[in-house]
Amino acid sequence: MKIYPAIDIKGGNAVRLVQGDYDQVTVYNTSPLEVACDFAAQGATNLHIVDLDGAKAGKPVNTALIKSIAALPNLFVQLGGGIRSRDTIAEYLDAGVSRVILGSAAVKDYAFTEASVAEFGDAIAVGVDAKDGCVAVSGWEEVTGVDAYDFCLRLRDTGVKTVIYTDISRDGMEMGTNMEVYRRLAEIDGLNIVASGGVTFPKEIVALRELGTYGAILGKALYTGKLKLGDVV
Repeated sequence: MKIYPAIDIKGGNAVRLVQGDYDQVTVYNTSPLEVACDFAAQGATNLHIVDLDGAKAGKPVNTALIKSIAALPNLFVQLGGGIRSRDTIAEYLDAGVSRVILGSAAVKDYAFTEASVAEFGDAIAVGVDAKDGCVAVSGWEEVTGVDAYDFCLRLRDTGVKTVIYTDISRDGMEMGTNMEVYRRLAEIDGLNIVASGGVTFPKEIVALRELGTYGAILGKALYTGKLKLGDVV
């Protein structure tokens, strides 16, 4: 199972939110690049980056900073937040980002998702952010009526290989992730599921691996020291 330490960028800082609330933000480091280098030194080979400003604005914001992280050697970088055009995808991939994550655009403009997958293949992932079982968009501020599980099925049928599934209610709470939803998602053949939101305890990571979960994103638990990245890797 792949481990993705997370770097959420807001205002040029590495931060964590509580349940996606932009008003509940904690700054952990003023240099996301320094955080990325530290994760790499602890054994990380993958990174999960979110441009929080971009997610809210609907367009890339922290581009230069993200490109500096993507230029680090020997790291697989997946990136989400404000990616809503073909040119933005191409720009980030050309800069060294390994995989881009479509979020709001995947829901609001499904034709764009289909075209992106057709052109860029496995370099496209989709972030399915769920609140009460429905997909949330626009930096998690807008909850749609789209059933999150059914949406994952549709993505699989479209040719999407990787979905980052986040239970918003667990994100940043350090109370554990929603294991039940990942058990259900594990039954979808042909879709790599990356678990995100509240992963806090070593036993959860073991359980996710036993389910066949493709990957897990580690966020706040790393920043507060509840999980040690070196031990997890």
